[in-house]
Amino acid sequence: MARQKGIIKLEGTIGDVSFYKSKDGYLAREKGGVDADRIKNDPAFQRTRENGSEFGRAGKAGKLIRTAFRPLLLKTSDSKITSRLTKQLMAVLQSDQTNVRGERVVSEGNLELIQGFDFNADGRLEATLYAPYEVAFDRAAGSASINVPEFIPANSLAYPQGATHLKMVAAVSEVNFGSDEFTYNMAESAELEISNAAAGPVQLDLAINANTQELLLIVFGIDFYQSVNGQMYAMKNGSYNCLALVEVDKPAVVEN
Repeated sequence: MARQKGIIKLEGTIGDVSFYKSKDGYLAREKGGVDADRIKNDPAFQRTRENGSEFGRAGKAGKLIRTAFRPLLLKTSDSKITSRLTKQLMAVLQSDQTNVRGERVVSEGNLELIQGFDFNADGRLEATLYAPYEVAFDRAAGSASINVPEFIPANSLAYPQGATHLKMVAAVSEVNFGSDEFTYNMAESAELEISNAAAGPVQLDLAINANTQELLLIVFGIDFYQSVNGQMYAMKNGSYNCLALVEVDKPAVVEN
């Protein structure tokens, strides 16, 4: 793969070279590769088939997570979220100690490896909020929450220029990678002014199914706004907003 330079940018094919536009600019690459049928059947490509199968499972798991939290992800801005999340889930899959190579699955891996994942690489939670917060959940009671003690917004946030207010947002999802099913419940705070006056405490309550045995994913983040003549406007289409996976809890295995 090579990057195109010069005033004129090409798209299409000339000889064995393909020219195309991507998110990384105008690129060019040589056509070629191994025949697809050979990759599918030749024993020499067994490792390739195994890697491809596992990469597909990681990608599918990532899509399910992104779909589960899509209402909140619409307010963030990260063009590489798909590849970043898939990479993290590949690490989870590769930690599976139960299944053989080529058959490993995300659900059997160390899912704590994705805890702390930021959905917006340009707006990381730990680099935005400096106030402490607590994540709590009770599987038996069917409840979860994010609790933030009283804080000073102007001192406890790294906020974009022009922002006057913020909302704290949270959501929980019960995810099943095997059935591709999930639940979704979210909560948000009132609009909090960014000033030197104390704000909070904030408690975001989330509902889950009582006694659920599914994987629990809890996200927490901040949306920034600017107040103009009494109306709230999102800051630059949400590119400064942060959202992170703050809790990943796999149900305990019940032994007979």
